[in-house]
Amino acid sequence: MSYRDLEVWQLARSLTVEIHEMTIVLLPRFEMYEVGAQIRRSSKSVRSNIVEGYGRRRYKQDFIRFLTYALSSCDETRDHLEVLRESGSLADEDVYSKLSAGLETLGKKLNNLITSVEHGHRSVREPMMEYGDPDDHHRHLEDHPPSSIQHPASSSQHPASETEDPT
Repeated sequence: MSYRDLEVWQLARSLTVEIHEMTIVLLPRFEMYEVGAQIRRSSKSVRSNIVEGYGRRRYKQDFIRFLTYALSSCDETRDHLEVLRESGSLADEDVYSKLSAGLETLGKKLNNLITSVEHGHRSVREPMMEYGDPDDHHRHLEDHPPSSIQHPASSSQHPASETEDPT
């Protein structure tokens, strides 16, 4: 499994491309170097932080930290989009609505993923370390033969879905 398999990364990637195209095609020339440049950077930051967090997923707190950075960048991107609309630089209401809805969905999915990781659920298919020391994971597995470890999908507690809103 790769970060590319994560639904939140796929959505962040799609939104980054759409935002980039919007800034090049729809914004006035002067805005491409002002808020246009800022919104491009913040949208790219969302996906980059998801990737970096995924790369550190063996360490739960690092994974959470980078997912939180991604969520913050998502909020920043939403704010830049609102500035573009409020200033009249982005006059196409349909484009604004589509991007705004996509960023809202991405924010919810990131929140749900953070909650899932915080609660120790396996939010990715590969085993995620719940301990800072990778050797602790191996010791934990040695203490519990495979037949005694209950797979998260079969437990009575279901991990938070990336599509559910935790509020």
